[in-house]
Amino acid sequence: MHGYFGPAGTFTHQALIKLTGIAADSDEATPFATVSRVLDAVRTGEVESGLVPIENSVEGGVSATLDSLAAGKPLIIVAEVLLPVSFVLAVRPGTELDQIHRILTHPHAHAQTRDWIDQTLPWATVTEGGSTAAAAAEVSDPASKFDAAICAEVAADLYGLEIAASDIADNPDAVTRFVLVRRPGNIPAPTGADKTTLVAYMHADRSGALLEILDQFAMRGVNLTRIESRPTKKAFGQYCFSIDAEGHIGEPRLRGTLKGLHRVCRKIVFLGSYPRADQVRPKIARGFTDADYESAERWMDDLMGRRR
Repeated sequence: MHGYFGPAGTFTHQALIKLTGIAADSDEATPFATVSRVLDAVRTGEVESGLVPIENSVEGGVSATLDSLAAGKPLIIVAEVLLPVSFVLAVRPGTELDQIHRILTHPHAHAQTRDWIDQTLPWATVTEGGSTAAAAAEVSDPASKFDAAICAEVAADLYGLEIAASDIADNPDAVTRFVLVRRPGNIPAPTGADKTTLVAYMHADRSGALLEILDQFAMRGVNLTRIESRPTKKAFGQYCFSIDAEGHIGEPRLRGTLKGLHRVCRKIVFLGSYPRADQVRPKIARGFTDADYESAERWMDDLMGRRR
């Protein structure tokens, strides 16, 4: 059973279908109203896994996901999926563009369509809600105070709405990244095109503390694909760092990096090593390949007299 950030018709629902191949109306998928509820359902065993959005190419990290993964009982990411984001303006049948005055959508959808709205419907006001699919469901009610929803085409179809305008995103190349999480267990085997996600907590806010963390990656030739500061919610000005790095914990350079971080950080939350959705293999510089690490270990064993 998979949980996902719902309701049915959200981009997360589409991403789950793409990742798992289940049918749109499958009873193997259970929608939850918030990201936190999805992750809590995984933690309690209500569902085996959960799919949530973690990053958008336009808006950056999804705060609710980053914070919920960092806190609470441990979870690990076992897969990711990338989904191009295409928005439509959905209305009740018969509604014309000049009749649209109040629009409902999700904050990220609003941010990605703001210019189009300003240019096309400058008189309209936009209200931000829980999800694009929920917005479509609300607009489908004839008694709704909202005239239109910005949502995915599948949500418009699901709730019997007409599409007043298609492809309204300001950036047609926008992509959202989703991650599938489970309770801790077996880590997916290395593929050579992997990603590792973690959260690093500093001992104290001081000059050079972040550099000390970044050095652990740099000195082992590990490239970062994302780094974001997030408040620890303990006190004003206290932050941790949510990080995606190229590579797998099964590789010596990543294992060494995590060991180094454990030495210099107050706390490390390991969130998994898993295959990259884009299948991009890292460019590993000379001196940092598995063979280089193995050669160094053999050399050290010889020095210590362990090889006879």
